[in-house]
Amino acid sequence: MTLTRLLRRAVSFGLCAAALATAATPAGAADHDRSRIVWQSTPTGSEVRFRGLAAVSGSTAWLAGSKGTVLRTVDGGRAWRNVSPPGAGELEFRDVEAFDARHAVVLAIGEGEASRVFRTEDGGATWKESFRNTDPKAFYDCMTFFDRRHGLAMSDPVDGKFRILATGDGGRTWRVLPSGGMPPAQTGEAGFAASGQCLVSSGRRDVWMATGGAATARILHSRDRGRTWRAAESTIPAGDPAKGVFAVAFRGRGLGVAVGGDYRPDQASPQAGAVSGNGGRTWKQAQTPPPAYRSGVAWLPTPWPAAIAVGPAGSDLTLDAGRTWRTFDTGSFDTVDCTRDGSCWAAGEKGRAARLTRG
Repeated sequence: MTLTRLLRRAVSFGLCAAALATAATPAGAADHDRSRIVWQSTPTGSEVRFRGLAAVSGSTAWLAGSKGTVLRTVDGGRAWRNVSPPGAGELEFRDVEAFDARHAVVLAIGEGEASRVFRTEDGGATWKESFRNTDPKAFYDCMTFFDRRHGLAMSDPVDGKFRILATGDGGRTWRVLPSGGMPPAQTGEAGFAASGQCLVSSGRRDVWMATGGAATARILHSRDRGRTWRAAESTIPAGDPAKGVFAVAFRGRGLGVAVGGDYRPDQASPQAGAVSGNGGRTWKQAQTPPPAYRSGVAWLPTPWPAAIAVGPAGSDLTLDAGRTWRTFDTGSFDTVDCTRDGSCWAAGEKGRAARLTRG
């Protein structure tokens, strides 16, 4: 049962949103609590780290990870097929955007020519390299698509500004957008290629970019598919190359949630969550943020403003648009994605992949 159906069933029995928080009972709670949600492992047969995830439906999902690895399932995770691009073993895939079981685009990160984009139209049977970065100063982190044709990828600052790459044909070809509408980057500012969610879109034209590493962690917003941007300060601490906003998610053009912190495991992240109710123009600190660094976040397609955040130290659920979070699992995941049919997937280190289900 998907989380969406679980929550709908709870409401049908007259439970209020506060009572629904029992769905986030920690993984160690009593077995008789059937309302709690859990990650159900779907073994991949791989040991690589998957930071790229594209959930298409409850049956279909794509993973992208280290050593040039791309996996795909079309049966709800019962079996994962290795569909990696040939000869990509030295590349680090950190983002994948999939439109269905056959069409997907993957991004490899790194300096210079290590940053590349590949595209498949046949479920990974064949791939075409559609972009290879030739600027040694560029380092691409994330990408997003507005629809099946229009998408963007972002690079860390080049000559003092973040660089934006655009496609209008589903990733077959790419072009660098003019930088005149991009505000100057702060000293040391960059994106985090941790979950494929440092660049996200909602609707046909709105896109947000998450940053860190500088004095202030910012979230930039464009309303015209990346041509002009406006920057806003977040409440998530920065001031160090390991700190900042790692992932953002927007529900429509208004509700936004951001997660991050300090990715070093020996450092605390007491302010790991932020919220926005005005499209990212301003941000407020979460009243009860996730208790530790989180690298990925996704909205659930429910009538309530529910979202899930994940990181190496656990997973959290919010039912009030990110103001309060409650941990429901302590396992390690790097990224999370939810589908329109209410299915949620997560992926991370040591080949981990899972679907959200009821305990």
